[in-house]
Amino acid sequence: MVMETGLQKQSADIFAELERVGGAPDETIDVAEVALLLGALDRPGVPLDRYRHHLGRLVKEFEGVTALSSRARGEALASFLAGDKDYRGDEESYDNLENANLLSVIDRRRGLPVSLAIIYLHVARSRGWDAAAVNFPGHVLFRIDGDKDRTMIDPFRGGALIDAQGLRELLKKTAGTQAELKPEFYEPLGNRALLLRLQNNIKVRALKLGDMDKAVDVLRRMVAIAPMEVEAWYELGVLLIHQEKLREGRDALETCLARIDYVDGRVGLRGQVLQTLSELSASLDG
Repeated sequence: MVMETGLQKQSADIFAELERVGGAPDETIDVAEVALLLGALDRPGVPLDRYRHHLGRLVKEFEGVTALSSRARGEALASFLAGDKDYRGDEESYDNLENANLLSVIDRRRGLPVSLAIIYLHVARSRGWDAAAVNFPGHVLFRIDGDKDRTMIDPFRGGALIDAQGLRELLKKTAGTQAELKPEFYEPLGNRALLLRLQNNIKVRALKLGDMDKAVDVLRRMVAIAPMEVEAWYELGVLLIHQEKLREGRDALETCLARIDYVDGRVGLRGQVLQTLSELSASLDG
């Protein structure tokens, strides 16, 4: 009988909590708390109490701030988080995996746009302000509303307020010189979608490094918190097959296929899954 170690139990407990999050309504998800749990999977044995305390202290120190306009709110957040607490983007080692781990972001006060947006969101929502991370191409931004206006903020660049011209310049840097602003670029990311984007940063970097095991681990986390994310199920299945874990890969692909019916606009993906399953079946039968 194999005894479960303390670290294995911690990981299993975290995964069980992530699966609970996967079944929860999006609006009830505590983004910062879930980001801490995800980060803890990459730093086994590190207690989370200190990080929870830090997030709580940020809220406590900011609770006296009052601002009505979105600009005043944005400036207050930037002054507090970038100015007082020194949270800003890691421009020196942008692709460092630690930049997408909220524990490490808190330790280093450096991170990616998406991880920093989680910190901004946590503090802004503590004041009851209407705020959201924004699904801007290649670079998550932060949107905050006032009583009668709205302001866009770049947490990566010290909470800089961005006007329309600044958004155009950023878009052309991230999406090419021919890119033009579209309404969907201002759409807010839901809590689950924001966490998926955080994890996707780790997955992409792991694949670039050729670390297939890491990419698979991250995809398992993604489908735990977002069980209807069919593209993640498909990618998980394909990577497992590449690892020659054929039956696990088949199970992931069959889960993907079973859930496609509940997701609109995935006709092309259905064909890909069926094709891959057909090829896999021949391999297993052979």
